[in-house]
Amino acid sequence: MLTGTARYLPEFGLRIRGAFNPGSGDGAPDGVQTLLLIGYLGGEMWPIFQRQGKDEPNPLDGWTRRVIDPLAKELGAVALYPFEGPPWLPFQRWAMRAEGLTQSPVGPLIHPEYGLWHGYRAALGLRERIAAVPPALPKELCADCQAKLCLAACPAGVFDGGRYDLPLCRAYLKTADNACLDGGCLARRACPVGSQNAYGPEQARFHMQAFLAAFGN
Repeated sequence: MLTGTARYLPEFGLRIRGAFNPGSGDGAPDGVQTLLLIGYLGGEMWPIFQRQGKDEPNPLDGWTRRVIDPLAKELGAVALYPFEGPPWLPFQRWAMRAEGLTQSPVGPLIHPEYGLWHGYRAALGLRERIAAVPPALPKELCADCQAKLCLAACPAGVFDGGRYDLPLCRAYLKTADNACLDGGCLARRACPVGSQNAYGPEQARFHMQAFLAAFGN
């Protein structure tokens, strides 16, 4: 089962990011014994999505469904998505269980090789219990970082209060001279971990504009 899935996903620039056996407090649907996290690293998904995506209100979400739904049906699994809600599924918590990643000061989970340049597009909830190898203990990359360049780089100061200020962020992105909407979040780009894997300008612009569309009102 997992071998076939691992062969199918790279056709779309996706991969199994990790797996774990959820417990009663993990927020998995009833009957799910194993959760497979599906996502991408760096820009590997982007060129394939560009070729296959359609002109629709949420093109990346629609494309993700067209890739994952047939796979879930074939496996008899439940297809789960981070963009469905509310209520929103705890994908970050699942990813921490599956991969052993930690949260960065700017919000996204930080990967030891790819830094902040990765994402999760779906999860497959399997009815079978497949023994999942526990991830290695996470590297405390951000806790050991003294400079915190990410926090200082935000031109709007959305982290100045000690936590992420979403209304201030979206207000800044609506200004005509903002420096993040076209080139990508400057706080994210300031992190040196995995910077060689940063999204290209087109991908960064797409994600920022999608973020503003989702949270811009």
